[in-house]
Amino acid sequence: MAVDTVPSPATRRLRLSMGMRNQLYGLLFVSPWLIGLLVFTAYPILASFYYSFTLYDVINAPQWIGLKNYVFMLTQDPQFPVVIYNTVYMTVIGLPLAILVSFLLAALLNNPIAARPVFRTIFFLPSIFPVVAIAMVWLWLYNPNYGLINSTLAAWGAQVIPWLSSPSLAKLSLILIYVWGQGTTIVIFLAALQDVPRELYDAAKVDGANAFYRFVSVTVPLCTPSILFVLITGIIGWLQYFTLPYIMTQGGPMQSTNVIGYYLYQNAFQFFKMGYASALSWALFMIIVLFTFIAFRSSARWVYYAGG
Repeated sequence: MAVDTVPSPATRRLRLSMGMRNQLYGLLFVSPWLIGLLVFTAYPILASFYYSFTLYDVINAPQWIGLKNYVFMLTQDPQFPVVIYNTVYMTVIGLPLAILVSFLLAALLNNPIAARPVFRTIFFLPSIFPVVAIAMVWLWLYNPNYGLINSTLAAWGAQVIPWLSSPSLAKLSLILIYVWGQGTTIVIFLAALQDVPRELYDAAKVDGANAFYRFVSVTVPLCTPSILFVLITGIIGWLQYFTLPYIMTQGGPMQSTNVIGYYLYQNAFQFFKMGYASALSWALFMIIVLFTFIAFRSSARWVYYAGG
């Protein structure tokens, strides 16, 4: 004899009320995060978009001016092409160099060498130091009068190098600091290298491939997903480069290190052009989207997913 399993209306209402109660409990538990997201992320994004169409000096009420901030940025601001050039230069030169150096160091640290954990710790340490502390240390190292680097060069009878006072060297000096502090990237590449199947190296050896060809034909292709990840995060980070130019050079000498992040800060908090700074932030956002899109679109040609 069949048993009727259709729940009664009272049972359905009870289940519905329990489901709603569980949803309310869930929302209650995540409400601190939701409030933080709305107040500290969503609202600032929407507010900056609105302010980018206004004349706003923080003190007085914003005045709607339409697209004038964007028109001024693209056609009349003499500093905008300079900061865009500096930002793109540091990204295009610094990011590939940082990826290359990090990957080579990770490949070396992946080999069975003596005191390998010690070397891994040494290379990772710069990534955990505060950026301000790093900037102060490198200011001393780069100092032309009593810095360690130039003092050593002078003791050897070599010419002193104007690291941060030369427009042609300032950007490269900041890039060098960034490359030096790639401990996190090295760890990411180490994890990728340790996932490469050993049998592929054995097969390459059987085919007669030497160490260089095994590295180029086996190691690099199987690590390209991690390289893509580092490339995307690096694009986002480099295009927002701010802290080191702010502390070490203040955009100088002769505007050679005035990147868009620092120029945005100047307009917002030194010149009190908050509306124009908001327009600059959205221009920076579009540049990041463009570079990221190019990286993703090109990844189909050079990124290899094992088993895909």
